[in-house]
Amino acid sequence: LQNVKDIRAAAWAFAALLGNGTVVAWGNPGMGGDYLEVQDQLTDVCSVHATSTAFAALKTDGSVVTWGHGVHGGDSSSVQGQLIKVVDISSTDRAFAAILSDGSVVTWGDSDYGADSRQVQHQLRNVKQLQGTDRAFCAILGDGSVVTWGIAMFGGDCSSVQEQLKRL
Repeated sequence: LQNVKDIRAAAWAFAALLGNGTVVAWGNPGMGGDYLEVQDQLTDVCSVHATSTAFAALKTDGSVVTWGHGVHGGDSSSVQGQLIKVVDISSTDRAFAAILSDGSVVTWGDSDYGADSRQVQHQLRNVKQLQGTDRAFCAILGDGSVVTWGIAMFGGDCSSVQEQLKRL
């Protein structure tokens, strides 16, 4: 490992982004340490993101490559066709959320950890920033408003402070 630009940690593995835009991963093979199936796709990578057991690499062309525990975000095949023109990725413990260039959001991974955004999908427009807790996501929209989803006790329900958030 030389010319390392960034390192991301999952609970069981590491992934290093090298200066030439390639990625090297190691650790528990089933929890993100084995990247051999996608290694040839890990070129022109600009950032790497992690759940507790999976990784997502954002490439300079806006596409995404995932590996690790499939249910926890390592398998993005169900949304792969939507993962184009991605500008940023955030994560919870077992799910990923990606902001697309049009301001919409795509989620994948464990639905109990924020991967199920169907109830708020119509609100996820002009998203500027995403943050994740262990089991919930928060999106800041272009007008400064906030949309949350996931498990309420992990921050997935901001209804009790929604009026205060509007005043900010």
